[in-house]
Amino acid sequence: MSKISRHIHLFASATAIFCIAGCQNFRNVTPPILVGEINSNFPDESPAFSSDGNYLTFASDRRGHRDVFLYSFPRKKLISLPNLNHRNSSQDKPAISADGNYIVYVSTERGKTDIFLYDRNQQKSQLLSANIKGSVDNPSISGDGNKITFQASQLGQWKIVLINR
Repeated sequence: MSKISRHIHLFASATAIFCIAGCQNFRNVTPPILVGEINSNFPDESPAFSSDGNYLTFASDRRGHRDVFLYSFPRKKLISLPNLNHRNSSQDKPAISADGNYIVYVSTERGKTDIFLYDRNQQKSQLLSANIKGSVDNPSISGDGNKITFQASQLGQWKIVLINR
């Protein structure tokens, strides 16, 4: 038996809290919570929290094509994202600013992968990767929404692109 497995103890209770012992410290690990509108019978993937913990953005196939969704924990419901998702393309791999006002994501709207920035207040998206000829992936956004980064493959090598808004 390994040293790690000797230190793992399961304590069953009405709340099903798992306690993991390591050295002399204990950490509580709670079982996953499935929230109504977040999960569906289709692939729900690429979750990303706003740093204030009020919003969760993710991608899902629940409408028959890949879309980006936004869940508000204070409101306990999905929030509409007008003009973000398009039926003839897929939107994927979202990342969200700290206050939940900006979402960056990958889209195939122009027939290839591109990075877009969605502004919830203006309800419109801005193309960020117009001058990139190769593939793009894995967008990320700073807490204030002013810096966006993603990876771009040009001439067969992946590079990091940084955009200051």
